[in-house]
Amino acid sequence: MLKKIKRYFFPLITLLLLPSAAFAADGGISAGDTAWMLVSTALVMLMTPGLAFFYGGMVRSKNVLGTIMHSFIILCLMSVIWVLWGYTLAFGPDIGGFVGSLKWFGLSGIGNEPAPMAPNIPHLVFMMFQGMFAIITPALITGAFAERIKFSAVIFFTILWATFVYSPVAHWVWGGGWIGAKIGALDFAGGTVVHINSAMAAIVAALIVGRRKGYLQEPMMPHNMTMTVLGAALLWFGWFGFNAGSALSAGTLASLAFVTTNTASASAALGWTFLEWIVRKKPTALGAVSGAVAGLVAITPAAGFVSPVSSIVIGILAGLICFTAVSLKPKFGYDDSLDVLGIHGAGGIWGALATGLFASTAINPDGANGLFYGNPSLFLKQVIATVATIAYSLVVSLIIFKVIDWTIGLRVEEEEEITGLDLSQHGETGYNL
Repeated sequence: MLKKIKRYFFPLITLLLLPSAAFAADGGISAGDTAWMLVSTALVMLMTPGLAFFYGGMVRSKNVLGTIMHSFIILCLMSVIWVLWGYTLAFGPDIGGFVGSLKWFGLSGIGNEPAPMAPNIPHLVFMMFQGMFAIITPALITGAFAERIKFSAVIFFTILWATFVYSPVAHWVWGGGWIGAKIGALDFAGGTVVHINSAMAAIVAALIVGRRKGYLQEPMMPHNMTMTVLGAALLWFGWFGFNAGSALSAGTLASLAFVTTNTASASAALGWTFLEWIVRKKPTALGAVSGAVAGLVAITPAAGFVSPVSSIVIGILAGLICFTAVSLKPKFGYDDSLDVLGIHGAGGIWGALATGLFASTAINPDGANGLFYGNPSLFLKQVIATVATIAYSLVVSLIIFKVIDWTIGLRVEEEEEITGLDLSQHGETGYNL
């Protein structure tokens, strides 16, 4: 046994340690930009625990730890996957516009040299910043199958989906692939890569895993709305790193994205709240925070390409569109537990298309004019990018979920679901009162 370990284990470790020679400082790197990107990376990291609280408060008390655990374990799992092969598949040297090569496997050759996509910051910082996007995206999907999925299924799904869906789509848009580099569609911080991508996987998950026991027959109210409001506040806070950090420098573009992010979120929260007040006669805290998240989702692809006034329009319409999408869910009968499709799907699609309407080179010369500024071709490019992301994510996510279902199984047993995921999957409870 020891001979086998020496034969296979030590060469692998040696291979992974080879990149150490790349860690030489480069004088062209900006200390200020690097500092901002380190802060932005930390802000985006905070979004995943924020999402854990946001989702955790909306489930029943018997599932709160299981739901929080989904986000936390994905944070840990994706941090390792991204270093080993996720980053090189997303941002490595292009292969046919579809995916990156394995040249940077295990961060081989990557260190403090300038990042190819952002020569003002170290390559390691750029890699880590993008890694935080890769972490939160599969975590978003867990809202669709909350309260009835095996913990083991979440782990295997994350590994497969990150490899075969997230990394290729990120390469298409940001890594030199066909959407960003070839057709020139715009996605400032992840409308297609993060939100549409995760929402399509979410609806596939909801349909394959099936409804929760008692869905539409018994109340399934959020058990702790204060936790959900806290989670939404953390998401809003972290989103400044998500969007403003995507400027990849501490300059005027980051300032613009910071303003449009805050404005759109506030506008969407107002839009959702007032529409809910009219339709349901009472404005709820859940509606207000859902609207805020919808606005954050919608402005994500447009944050660095549109004016603050345009972000108000995008935000208000995001609140109205996402409220309507969530309200229609019972009529279709699918059980997307925490409304991933209604908020991230509807909001992401609207945001991607709105970028094609409101983008202006007067705001960002490196972008493009949208339909409202005399360039209908950008809107068409946004449609192509949106449809391609929807189709690819739906098909490959379906295959992944089917493979997991046929092998280890997706859903807990009925008795385990009744007991709750906290006890049945983790042997603990969220509250000992």
